[in-house]
Amino acid sequence: MTAKRRRAGGREVVSQVVGGGLAQLVPDPDRRDAWELLIDGAAQSHVDLADPTWLEFEYQRRLGHIVDLVAPPGRPVTVLHLGGGALTMARYVAVTRPRSEQQVAEPDTELTALVRRELPLPRGCRIRTRTADARALLAKLADGWAELVITDVFAEARTPAHCTSAEFLDEVRRVLAPGGWYAANLTDGPPLAHLRGQSATALSRFRHVCLAAEPGVFRGRRFGNGILLAADRELPADELTRRYAGDPRPARLLSDRALADFTAGAAVVTDATALPSPSPPTSVFR
Repeated sequence: MTAKRRRAGGREVVSQVVGGGLAQLVPDPDRRDAWELLIDGAAQSHVDLADPTWLEFEYQRRLGHIVDLVAPPGRPVTVLHLGGGALTMARYVAVTRPRSEQQVAEPDTELTALVRRELPLPRGCRIRTRTADARALLAKLADGWAELVITDVFAEARTPAHCTSAEFLDEVRRVLAPGGWYAANLTDGPPLAHLRGQSATALSRFRHVCLAAEPGVFRGRRFGNGILLAADRELPADELTRRYAGDPRPARLLSDRALADFTAGAAVVTDATALPSPSPPTSVFR
């Protein structure tokens, strides 16, 4: 499908129908080399080509803090990204930790081609984008391949059911190196059944789990993102709490007893019971 272009504020908006719907690359009016990726009007990613370390979206900023605590700047890390979008987090890793080996699962070949053509990757990066469903790629990877697995999988603004189950996490654990971390971008709104279920499921598979979200999300006042982090080694909850509290839109971190209280009564999600994450209200995209 040929991309269409129109002028907006002196720069072109690039539109193309891809596998997941109508993709649009919209220029950021505040940053000369930055672009926002929308799919059917829903914001998916933000990329600054001049500064890939700039993370505009709060959920990406929170994932960036996790990357920064997995390995010190400059030390290569092996990362598996389940969900590609505009490859924002892969770019961040590539620039802050050169020579990192990264693989990305993105089944939408047309979206990948659009992003790589219009938003070129940093020179010399080792990012391999694979045309595969997230779970299908997991099944193909060797045991212990990744130090960090990041799940950011959405189809029609919902996380597919097969990427929410305990069996899915079993595959994640197999692919993680000893001491590796698992992070997931989740979305939910009141009554937060999805966040509770995902937390309970992670607690059934990992020794240490924490969950971050804005206070308004935890209070059930609005729909929003939650960042789940899990590992079999102790997590730096205090440092994450400090970093999240200092962000432009501060987030609260639940761990240990607070997370146990939050998930109380939530059932572990299995392949047999899994459902997609809730659809966001239309007001989210206005």
